[in-house]
Amino acid sequence: MKALTTISLLLAASLLSLPAHAGGQREEAMSANVRSSLQRGLADTAVTRTAFRQAADETAWLKEMSHRLSKRMPDESERMEFLTTLHWEASRAGVDPQLMLGLIQVESGFRKYAVSPVGARGYTQVMPFWVKAIGNPDHNLFQLRTNLRYGALILRHYIDIERGDLFRALGRFNGSLGRPEYPNLVVGAWKRHWDYQPTTKSADTFSASRS
Repeated sequence: MKALTTISLLLAASLLSLPAHAGGQREEAMSANVRSSLQRGLADTAVTRTAFRQAADETAWLKEMSHRLSKRMPDESERMEFLTTLHWEASRAGVDPQLMLGLIQVESGFRKYAVSPVGARGYTQVMPFWVKAIGNPDHNLFQLRTNLRYGALILRHYIDIERGDLFRALGRFNGSLGRPEYPNLVVGAWKRHWDYQPTTKSADTFSASRS
């Protein structure tokens, strides 16, 4: 009886550790130009700051987002590194950082080592085939910057494919193209929990140019 109880508890814990809505991108053919563009994006130098132009705007955003994220990511140093990296990587890919926060909430629940039933990994639940397609064998999808960089670039890639249609792009990201549930969850999380209005008129970020 005790053994059965222990097994039941372990099973429950393992189920709770799985992302509730994570799916997985589907491997698709891409042109040489697109592949080259994504590879260049991955190869860019790492930067240890946000993409805000004004220090005051960076401070305000980090303070507010850190407060909102504190229950999900209690360690302050981990939280600040995560937010700083996310803001830079999302902005340089031309993706709204707050949208990325909504996506991560739905995909992994902010669990760094989350793995979906189909093998998607990390915060943004990147499928391993992307490493072979555009990366290199040294890329660890559980590493913070690597995961966020892949996730932002992949979402931008899908937005481009869908000519700006965010709902279809999110469907591609999750492997559920054509179904409304996942895009609605991400946009809902974005708007309810992570929408942010700058406190000053100068609060803006750069948008990475796309080739």
